[in-house]
Formats: sequence, C-alpha cells, structure tokens
Amino acid sequence: MSTRLVLILYCVVTVSSAAPTSAEEQVDGLRRFIFERVEMGVQVRMSVYASESGVANKAIEAAYARVHELNGIFSDYDSSSEVRRLCETSRPGRPVRVSRELFQVLKSSLQLSRDSDGAFDVTVGPLTKLWRRASRRELLPDPVLLAEAKNLVNYRLIRLNAESETVELLLSGMRIDLGGIAKGFAADEAISTLAKHGITRALVDASGDIVASDPPPGADHWVIAIESLSQRTADKNKVDLDNPNDIVKLKIRNQAVATSGDAYQSVVIAGRRYSHIVDPRTGLGLGQRSSVTVIAPSGMLADSLASAVCVSGPDAGTLLIEQSDRPDTESYIMSAREESGQVSVMRSSGFEKFLLK
Repeated sequence: MSTRLVLILYCVVTVSSAAPTSAEEQVDGLRRFIFERVEMGVQVRMSVYASESGVANKAIEAAYARVHELNGIFSDYDSSSEVRRLCETSRPGRPVRVSRELFQVLKSSLQLSRDSDGAFDVTVGPLTKLWRRASRRELLPDPVLLAEAKNLVNYRLIRLNAESETVELLLSGMRIDLGGIAKGFAADEAISTLAKHGITRALVDASGDIVASDPPPGADHWVIAIESLSQRTADKNKVDLDNPNDIVKLKIRNQAVATSGDAYQSVVIAGRRYSHIVDPRTGLGLGQRSSVTVIAPSGMLADSLASAVCVSGPDAGTLLIEQSDRPDTESYIMSAREESGQVSVMRSSGFEKFLLK
C-alpha cells in the first residue's frame, strides 16, 4: 500500500528484529521467536511461540512462502501476476477461470463495494495508476485523462460465476487494484499456515495489517497500540509510545486489526494536501487527514473495511460499521480539520470492549 495503507500500529509485545531471536526464557515450554522479511512490498513481521528454533523456523518459512505465493496472485505491480493476467485477458463475453484465492478476495470485495456504495472499489486501478503519476509530478491529473479513467471504474462491471469460479470484466481496459484487501488476506493465510505447522500462538504484522491467533503463554491477549494522529510529526521517533495520552491500547486474541490513513504519505499540489489514498468516486487523493483503525474477525475484513471507512469519512464510515451484521467488528476514526489541525475522534458503539484499561 506506494501502498494504500500506512503502518501506524505497533505490537507492544514485540521488538524489531531482522533475524529470529530466542532471548526470552521459556514459559510453559514455549519461547518467542521474531522474524522480519519484505514481502508484498512491505515489511512483514511474524512473532511466534514455539518449543524450539527448528519448529519455529520450519513454520515461518512455510508462512512466508505462502505470502510470497499470494503476492504472485494479487500484485498490481507484477505484470505476470494472476490479477494482471485477468485484466489483460478478460473482456465482455470472455470470462476467465481464476484461482480459489483470487475468486474469494474478489467476492468479498464486491460485497463490501455494495455495502459501502462504492467507497471501496477494486476496479479503481486506472485511477490509482493515474494518481501515482500525478503525485510524482506534483500536478493534478489531466482532466481528460481523469474522465477516461473514471469511466473504467465500476465494481458493478465485474461478473462472478461461483459455480465455475470465473471472472468476467464487462468493460475493456478495466484494471483491478487489490491494495486495500490483499495484505489482510495474506496475513490471515500466514496465521493459518503457522497453525498447520503447530504454531497456535502467533501474531503477523503486514505493515499495519495485523492478525493474531492465541495470545502469548501466560497472557490473556495481545496488546496493540494505536498512535495518536495529533502527535504525528515528520520524525516518528518523537512519538512517546509510553505516554497514555498519545496512544490507545487494544487487547485482542484470535482477531485482526488494520489501519488505513495518510499520516506519512501525502502530497501538496497547488497549496492543497492530498492523500495517497484515492477516492474511487472522484479519482483524486483524499483531502482530509485521517487515521482509521478497524477491528474484525479476519485480516481481510479489517483491511478492506479500514480502506472503505477511510474513503467514506467519519460519519458514513461509522454508520457502515454500525449497520453491518458482522460480529466483533468495530472502528476508531481520527480526523484532523484542515484549517486548525484539531483532531476529532469517533468510535463505534462496541469499540470499548477491546480497550486495554
């Protein structure tokens, strides 16, 4: 997510490490190991509890291999990825059979697109490509090119056939961008892969898309800290993570947390600040500085909902969370006023049950 999501979550129970470590004493016969590797264009950190390093290493290699495999399916940057091949080969009257993973992610994406009235739309690819170029040049997109790209964006023009697991793009030139959902799905799959190798106490952090299984031995939950939007500066080290006034701490187990926002990725064009996150309805980067955190049962749902809520805005976004029938799904939205920079906070009604007090 440049990526569509920004890392503003810190796993309080882990430390940064480029290699596995077993510095902690064993608790209940388990020891913590931490791994980091770049996959899907971001740092993916995995913290696991295992009886010995050999068990941890085998499970971790399988989990990273699974994430790497999924990148070959979902990547918008890799011209040989399955989703890119789909966009190049499918056209009206020509459905394409796709993998189980791509079909599942597209099915979930279209459901959220309907629920969010288009605030989340994986056909946004032509607009994100145009906005990336405009951001690099620090110029707004050409109005003609912007209009042409907007005409190619419409989630209703994706037709899925569940029986044959085929996808048909009903307009030539459409381009799918899974940047707002793929990393969450990959984190889910990493946790699932670890479990198949006997690792049931783990946390995967794919640059802000966090999925946790059972908590560490001797603990009731994992602790996740949300950095305060009002404390953000160009120097991230100035944020005092130990100051309770600066952060909100969450307790989760067998749950996912994802954050979408533009605190560190934005551009100023003609005196106005724009986010790297594109609004599918306008084709431009979002204008309001914000940070949206969503708690959900799965990484795929948390990731995609955080993106949808970010585009929808605080009021409509909170309503999207409140009106959904998804259990244990909550949101925490921080938004800054453009004139004063004052930050306002909006929480969904059930958010407080996840707060660490």
